[in-house]
Amino acid sequence: EGRSISLSTPDSANNAIGVIDEALRTVSRQRADLGAYQNRFELAVKGVLVGAENLQAAESLIRDTDMAEQMVEFVKNTILVQAGTAMLAQANLKPQSVLQLLV
Repeated sequence: EGRSISLSTPDSANNAIGVIDEALRTVSRQRADLGAYQNRFELAVKGVLVGAENLQAAESLIRDTDMAEQMVEFVKNTILVQAGTAMLAQANLKPQSVLQLLV
């Protein structure tokens, strides 16, 4: 604010102490505000770093997947599904064959 202070008399010295006390309170409030902003920024940075680390781990997991092994597993499961379907079809034909013999 640019207030001038004087120490020439006891009253002006007391007044100067009041002005200095007010300035110190203002500085303390501003430091507290800046500290709060700094804490928020640090939390935001930590959150971003954790997110980046998680993304990197997920990417690594995807890239490290053994594609040949996964393809073998896929083909195996496809064959099992087709074999199961064929067995069900055969099972459904048996009762019909028995009925044809009886007729």
